[in-house]
Amino acid sequence: MREYSVALKPQSIFVEFLLDQLRDIDDVISKSMFGGVGLYSGDVFFAIVYHDVVYFKVDDLNRVDYVRAGTKPFKPYENRPTTMQYYEVPASVLEDADELCTWARRAVAAAERKPVARKRKRR
Repeated sequence: MREYSVALKPQSIFVEFLLDQLRDIDDVISKSMFGGVGLYSGDVFFAIVYHDVVYFKVDDLNRVDYVRAGTKPFKPYENRPTTMQYYEVPASVLEDADELCTWARRAVAAAERKPVARKRKRR
């Protein structure tokens, strides 16, 4: 029987840095997705890493921190006005593991508060 091996794309140095900084968050893992990386705490998707920039999930309770820091929302398409409910994490927060974990916990909480999408009624 022939053995096959699957070559996995190595994590970027930046993603490895983030995972190390977030070591105090429960069950943090990264998954490749759509040209970027998603960060999860267990089953909760709370962050996007795209072009070595990390964006945390926001809602009405934590968005003010990002706006006050002057960061911008994740915009997946440059030529479209669409933004997502993920904001860039300030560099000063990234450099402090304890502060990053605090912001990450708020992002996880925001993701957990996300309203469940309603099923559309068939006509």
